[in-house]
Amino acid sequence: VQLQASGGGSVQAGQSLRLSCAVAGLSLGLRTAAWFRQQPYKSREMVATQSGGVKEYADDVKGRFIISRDSSENMVYLLMSHLKPEDTATYYCRVTGSIRDYWGQGTLVTVSS
Repeated sequence: VQLQASGGGSVQAGQSLRLSCAVAGLSLGLRTAAWFRQQPYKSREMVATQSGGVKEYADDVKGRFIISRDSSENMVYLLMSHLKPEDTATYYCRVTGSIRDYWGQGTLVTVSS
């Protein structure tokens, strides 16, 4: 199983980015998928999750980030709008398998003021 995250980059505050996570070797279906982020010297934190039709978001991204998926393409997305400098982090996708979680390698998002 491999997860490949992409779409990170450097943007100005207020702009948008869409992260993508390609899932290989595992059928995404209705499995729980999530995006986490990790800032320097901080623990990895959950940003958004989608389990079936239920989506949950961290408080500081509610209304700005949207998690979605295309199960037919085995893709998970994170649309990030109204980005802030404090959103600067490495973003990771995670998919929950039958017996373990699988993680992507991370994609760096840098937001400048």
